[in-house]
Amino acid sequence: MDFVYNANPSRVIFGAGSRAKVAEELDRLGIERAIVISTPDQSGLAAEIAKAIGGRAGIMYPGAVQHAPVEVTESALMAVSSVRADGCLAIGGGSTTGLSKAIAYRTDLPQLVIPTTFAGSEMTPILGQTEAGRKTTVSDPKILPETVIYDPELTVTMPSFISGPSGMNAIAHSVEALYAKDRNPIISMMAEASIRALGGALPTLMDDPSNLHAHSEALYGAWLAGVCLGAVGMAIHHKICHTLGGTFNLNHADIHALMIPYTSAYNRDAAPEAMASIARALGTVDGPTGIYQLTQRAASKRSLAEMGLTEADLDTAADIALQNPYYNPRPVTREGVRDMLQAAFEGRAP
Repeated sequence: MDFVYNANPSRVIFGAGSRAKVAEELDRLGIERAIVISTPDQSGLAAEIAKAIGGRAGIMYPGAVQHAPVEVTESALMAVSSVRADGCLAIGGGSTTGLSKAIAYRTDLPQLVIPTTFAGSEMTPILGQTEAGRKTTVSDPKILPETVIYDPELTVTMPSFISGPSGMNAIAHSVEALYAKDRNPIISMMAEASIRALGGALPTLMDDPSNLHAHSEALYGAWLAGVCLGAVGMAIHHKICHTLGGTFNLNHADIHALMIPYTSAYNRDAAPEAMASIARALGTVDGPTGIYQLTQRAASKRSLAEMGLTEADLDTAADIALQNPYYNPRPVTREGVRDMLQAAFEGRAP
């Protein structure tokens, strides 16, 4: 019981229909002309919300893409400057939130984020951005969104091939929080509760994508996962996923969903308390096995080969993953990482 706990200062509004409070929350933040950010696919929803807030929507920017490429951020900053926007309203998943955070990092503009997936990144002061084929991360208080509105009615429209990987992405945050170097009892409690909520909700969503109760549970779990991600350090899983996503431009949620059984198994013997928490949350004997079984239900891609990688790519990824390594409870070796990637390439049980 020797730890340090810092709570990030963010405001959360949670509940079905809570998107109706957007104008009120913009007022609280003092935002009069927002840049309204979305991906092209979410532009219809963003336009609907922009219409509801009237003149506060200073400019629409439906150009967010995954991994927050620096060139996209620079384009968005030009849009901010064109109308002298004084805040960001981000509506969408991790790609949209990432662009909003990239803008805030460079301008310190306040952010109101409305997630439509289970990414969890809206609760963190961390930005992952890509430049010249390499994804790097930076942490700064300016990156943390000031207010987040969680409305499960907005995640109901997600098809299962998106909601499943998105939920597994959130679980990955909570798994790594359990064996983080700076873990603490509060975050560990949240992490286990997050895995339990998501582990219970995702199978239901695979069978019944419109189940509002399951979406509420999954969104609650994702919120907790995001708090965990923002409060403690991550380990080999996030290093591997940043390597694979940034270098080979793989879908962010799909790669997290695929890799988390293998990265957790890599740490199985080095983090027994974390493995016990995972097993309790999922109602299984072995934590990584339980995650693998959940992945088989929820993931859209079940091997790196299915994602289009070659065995030569695995060698490249293993080399990059050892550069500037993150803390990990088990020492990170090239042989160990390469073996892990081979198992994921084949899609076999870890």
